[in-house]
Amino acid sequence: MELAAIEELIESHIEDADATVSRPRTVDENHEDDHYAAVVVSPAFEGKSLVKQHQLVYDALGDHMTTDIHAMELKTYTPEEYAALEE
Repeated sequence: MELAAIEELIESHIEDADATVSRPRTVDENHEDDHYAAVVVSPAFEGKSLVKQHQLVYDALGDHMTTDIHAMELKTYTPEEYAALEE
């Protein structure tokens, strides 16, 4: 699955989300490698536990989590949390 397609799924299903998706390890052309990593920033995460934040992302990905994506490493932040990381 293309990285941009995963970003679009997340951003279209979570309010004001900004998603950056990458491949956390080198792709092995001889084997299927559907491992991804995503950093998602959204005000929709405000007041939600980490588990609930991750559930929002998994819900946005829907059936792709069982067909196109083998593993997804997630980092989720509110805009304030993300801004604090950059300071």
